Amino acid sequence: NLLHPVISVLEHFQPYINIPQIQELSTNVKELTAQINVLVRKECEDAFNGPNAKNFTPSQHFSDVCKIIDVIDSKLRLDVINWFLKTHLSEYTILYQESQELAWLDKIDRRYAWLKRALVEFDEKYSRIFPAHWEMGERLTVEFCKITRRELGNIMLKRKNEIDVKLLRFAIEKTVGFETIVEKRFPGNTLDHATNTITSHLNVRVTNPIESDDLNLTNNLKPKTSPFQGIISQCFEDHLDIYIAELDRSLADQIQKFVDEHKKDGYPVFEGGEDTSNVLPTSADLFVYFRNCLVQCSKLSTGQPLLLLVQTFQKYLREYANRILTANLPKTNTTASTLVGTATIFIQNLPNIPSLLKEGETIAKLNEPEICRSCSVLCTAEYCVETIQQLEDKMKEKITKSLVDKISFESERNVFKAIIAQSIQILIQDLENTCEPALTAMTKLSWQNIETVGDQSLYVTSIINHLKTTVPIIRNHLGSSRKYFIQFCTTFVSSFIPKFINHLYRCKPIQMIGAEQLLLDTHSLKTVLLDLPSISLTVSRKPPQNFTKIVLKGMTRAEMILKVVLTPHDSARQFVKNYLQFMNNDGDIGSFQKVLEMKAIRKPDQSHLIERLKKEHAAILASHQQQTQQQ
Repeated sequence: NLLHPVISVLEHFQPYINIPQIQELSTNVKELTAQINVLVRKECEDAFNGPNAKNFTPSQHFSDVCKIIDVIDSKLRLDVINWFLKTHLSEYTILYQESQELAWLDKIDRRYAWLKRALVEFDEKYSRIFPAHWEMGERLTVEFCKITRRELGNIMLKRKNEIDVKLLRFAIEKTVGFETIVEKRFPGNTLDHATNTITSHLNVRVTNPIESDDLNLTNNLKPKTSPFQGIISQCFEDHLDIYIAELDRSLADQIQKFVDEHKKDGYPVFEGGEDTSNVLPTSADLFVYFRNCLVQCSKLSTGQPLLLLVQTFQKYLREYANRILTANLPKTNTTASTLVGTATIFIQNLPNIPSLLKEGETIAKLNEPEICRSCSVLCTAEYCVETIQQLEDKMKEKITKSLVDKISFESERNVFKAIIAQSIQILIQDLENTCEPALTAMTKLSWQNIETVGDQSLYVTSIINHLKTTVPIIRNHLGSSRKYFIQFCTTFVSSFIPKFINHLYRCKPIQMIGAEQLLLDTHSLKTVLLDLPSISLTVSRKPPQNFTKIVLKGMTRAEMILKVVLTPHDSARQFVKNYLQFMNNDGDIGSFQKVLEMKAIRKPDQSHLIERLKKEHAAILASHQQQTQQQ
């Protein structure tokens, strides 16, 4: 009891060691310590290597020896610790060496049962003879874990072909269960946290992820920080390709299950509405499955195996897109490849995509369930685009930082964006198709024989009725995706108005009364198109500015064409000036010639007017250029 205080006091007097009295005291203490060291080492040699070493029994005497060692010799303390660990683990290394039947994974739980018995024996016989801060129970466990990890790694490498998913899962389950027990018992003080904290973590349960109701990919459990977590189970990381392969098969089965459900029960029909999700439940199921796979695998590894998981997810996102969404879109005469090829442009700049319904082509009218199905596919694809981004962010959060840049789901997002584009275009084609007979009827009317201007013509009423029938259905089933409903409306008017103008040019010849009737019809159609997003609603909702701008620009041009038709052409110069004024200085010869044909002006007279248009338009351009230079 006095030895430690004496040594501590002597250290305090080290600056005065040259003083003879202090030097003498220091020498005496060193000699005494050396004598005790010799005696203690003799005690240890007899206990560890003497004739009765195998029958060594703990005693108070040996406990006192350990206390002395703790004070005078740190190297001897380490030797005692290592001797004890080697002695008590020698039986384990023999029983579970590679050549033994017990060494294989199918009996891995017996390894952990062996340590439990060893710890019980330690607690009963040895725990009181070692100083508590030596933490011999934890050291025994840590050394056991290191040996086990090394031996399992070696034997799995040699017998890799014998490992299947069931066996791997069993070994992982038992190992993680053991690590959980150990981390609850020991704090891990003997481990170097800076170098031994294991980054590979395992999930004990490998169950059907579809049972989970949590769809939020951002709320996964954080990895624990116990140094015992993964201390053995990291040896399984090199064999996780077997586990990923099983997930691949499981996902393939799940996709087939989704396909079979749709074939058996039919495509679900939703009631629609702004507060109602029109997203297919199977898409949510798929991402729950992904989420749970990610949770499991990120606890197995945060390295290369997660990249294999990324590839698996990418594969089945495309499978879902093709076999569930694209496969359930109504078939049209427009090929899917054309649509997919223009999908990215379509999403970025929907209003500029021309109609895919060619002149004279007929497409069967979609019924209401088919329209609803197209809307559901669109909403589901939108949900997938958004949730894929969450999935990517979560995977980047889980994986080792050096591998973050290798994770990208951009191609998969584009696949679903293409489906959104395809869904919208199918809806537009259908609406154009329903309006086509009315537009054709407009061109076949005898406009030169119209005697009086009355109410709007029947063809306009027919178009408006089609809009009032179809657009509310689409609006109702895109209630949760209003931005795509607005894109649908915007793209439709961007396509329909030029088509209307082209049909307008075909209304020839036309007299004054006929032109006035057409002007009234055009104004009626313009009024309805301006309110298209809110058509048939009791309370109108102001449409976006961009939509209103497109309708006003297109339909105003149609009105101006008819006003030009109503303009006398007795004076070529005045007629041309009026044309340029009405048409916003548009000097396009083709458009001008179509207006002349509507007025039934003879070919020889057209040439004179065309030349006049060229001169007037050139003068306007020169004037604008001069003004620009002056500014």
